[in-house]
Amino acid sequence: MELIFSILIILACILLIFVVYIQNPKGGGLSSDFGSAAQLGGVQKTNEFIDKLTWSLAGSIAVLSLLLTLRQPKPSKPNVQPKKTEQTQNPNQAPNQKQNPTNGK
Repeated sequence: MELIFSILIILACILLIFVVYIQNPKGGGLSSDFGSAAQLGGVQKTNEFIDKLTWSLAGSIAVLSLLLTLRQPKPSKPNVQPKKTEQTQNPNQAPNQKQNPTNGK
């Protein structure tokens, strides 16, 4: 499933690059190649379509990226065991008392 999302994101990115190259920020772009302003809304419809396509592709990239991120497996927590030390304490002995191996001699 992650592979499908990744492929869709890459395709949407490539299409978005082409759509942005088609646009011209000064109003030239692809829409200016369709003729004069006397046409019946041909230029305006092209600009609207390219604008909607740009936002749709950008939105789909964002949504697919979020879905891909949410579907990633959670990292497992390392199972850390406490290190054993040489100092051990007798469970019957109070914490502040020292062990005396000679029993007071």
